Amino acid sequence: MKKQTAITISINNSNNNVNDNGEQRMTSMEIAELTGKNHFDVLKAIRKMEAAWEKVTDSKFAVNEYKDPRGRSLPCYSLTKTECLYIATKFNDEARARLVIRWHQLEEARRETAAWEQWKARWAQPRQSVHLLGCTDEEVLDEADDIIGEELDELNRCSDDCYTPTEIGKPFGLEGRDLNSFLCDMKVIEWAKGQWQLTPKFKHQGLTENRSIVLHGRNGRRRTVSRLVWTAKGRDFIMGMMK
Repeated sequence: MKKQTAITISINNSNNNVNDNGEQRMTSMEIAELTGKNHFDVLKAIRKMEAAWEKVTDSKFAVNEYKDPRGRSLPCYSLTKTECLYIATKFNDEARARLVIRWHQLEEARRETAAWEQWKARWAQPRQSVHLLGCTDEEVLDEADDIIGEELDELNRCSDDCYTPTEIGKPFGLEGRDLNSFLCDMKVIEWAKGQWQLTPKFKHQGLTENRSIVLHGRNGRRRTVSRLVWTAKGRDFIMGMMK
């Protein structure tokens, strides 16, 4: 069998989790961030283990390039879940646990995205086809609301028992936006990609989940947005900070 050579791909986001073929991957940059290791040391460990992997699988690890703050093109690896777990055998228990949890989060997010895309495809038909059924606009919207509610129930299953910032802040006389401002000042959360997100220091600790909600614009159009909500562990963490 002819051996597969390393693949070089130029990327802008060093933590991009899906390649052009739709395959879920994790870069050595993210592995370093998750495990608290220096990226150079992670690269060194991967290179050391690549020979054994190539011997067994007859393939090398995919290689990416990323731009550092000085504009230099530097190498990083792009690994599948199986390759990541192979590399993690050399890590300590905590580092391995963080990788396993991160892969679970990636796969859950991908399933949620797939479910949402499937729902959008089902409702992408022209409105004229609905009128053929003899339904009024109001009836169509009511039916759409029912289906959206069912889909959101499925998407939000993981956040059913979570708490909103408003619910957590109420005992302290704080509205949700005030609590978010406090947590931002404390470097617990930050505003990124149109929503509040945990800062890297507090990620992967089971403090939060994302909850999808539907907003209605003035033009009647609906859009789905994601909101950060807090698990029981996250609520206790915040209340400990407030005391």
